[in-house]
Amino acid sequence: MRTGRATTERRSPGRGATGLVLTGGGARAAYQVGVLAGIVEILAREHPDGIGPLFDIICGSSAGAINAASLACHAHQVQAGMQRLEGLWSALHTGDVYVADALGLTRTGGQWLTMLTLGWLAPARRHARPRALLDNTPLRSLLRGTLDFDQLNRNLAEGRLQALAITATAYNTGEHLTFYQSDIRIKPWRRSLRQAVPGRIGVDHLLASSAIPFVFPAQAILVRGQTEWCGDGSMRQLAPISPAIHMGAARVVIIGTGYKDDTYPEKRRISPEYPTLAQIGGHAMSNIFLDSLSMDVERLERINELLAKLPPDGLQSETLRPVRALVITPSQSLDAIALRHLGELPRAARTLFHVLGVSSRTGPGSGAALISYLLFEANYTRELIELGRNDSIGRSDEVRAFFKEASA
Repeated sequence: MRTGRATTERRSPGRGATGLVLTGGGARAAYQVGVLAGIVEILAREHPDGIGPLFDIICGSSAGAINAASLACHAHQVQAGMQRLEGLWSALHTGDVYVADALGLTRTGGQWLTMLTLGWLAPARRHARPRALLDNTPLRSLLRGTLDFDQLNRNLAEGRLQALAITATAYNTGEHLTFYQSDIRIKPWRRSLRQAVPGRIGVDHLLASSAIPFVFPAQAILVRGQTEWCGDGSMRQLAPISPAIHMGAARVVIIGTGYKDDTYPEKRRISPEYPTLAQIGGHAMSNIFLDSLSMDVERLERINELLAKLPPDGLQSETLRPVRALVITPSQSLDAIALRHLGELPRAARTLFHVLGVSSRTGPGSGAALISYLLFEANYTRELIELGRNDSIGRSDEVRAFFKEASA
């Protein structure tokens, strides 16, 4: 990929905004980086002197929130920012995201064991109760050293970006929260169990959005003067595309991380073994991270079909409008790719997941889905990046047509 020159091009407020929606998926989010790298490659071939900002509105949830924030911080240098994000994921190790050594895992595991075996003796000792299976303190340090939120503020102030939105789920109220930052006036919206919260976005919002339930600890966020303990943004996210549309997107690029056959429907057995904790956990994560996006894309397509049948002057609603979507999802099972790299996990982490039921055998009982979210090792993430790049380059004509329409 060519680096290209820095640009100070301001997005035109007069045309429909272009949005980007990045959903969750732990380590699977490396696939999103590959797709975006491929898109940048395709467009850079037609603009050898460098390309300007690609997206007016960037929305992310779970690990997709981290990618979204990085892209927003580099809206002034799209190609250089993309190279940096790809470099980050390509050099990643599990210890950069969560404590994966024997001592650290023994400490968190010991807390769970103590609670389960002796907790009834001292029910008042709340401070001793474990908060999560894994300690993601290293991720906080990684984000602080990687993201330049001052540059994000400048990108918003100078019009290179209209808005950044990060989603999380409040455990206190059960509401799905969209935290957004913008220098243009965007009226906060509220729907059943969903609300938008304007303000400055920081590392705490990213940690909250990526706090996989039970796996990573919840994060305290101040929401309108009240402390909310927030977890993964993909929980209860019934409409992942909605924030981009609320903020004015007329067209969206949607990058998912779910492969259509990850549930292995063709491999059902007459007398299956009882599911392991890893198998149950992987299924639960797939329900959290994958199902809502596919349903929301189908809903968007149905609405577009209905609107297309109306006469040009028949649409009176200001909120209901057709939205052009470019959806890219994996062409291969990320579960299967994860199994090939299982042995690269640190020994202590590998032992933990083996106890939970993860194995190297293929099929529905392997726990591959669980490990595909938590295997933050460079060889795995590089393979996902390469798959994403190939998937987007394989649709070069669609990509060029989409962004040609966006710049018209």
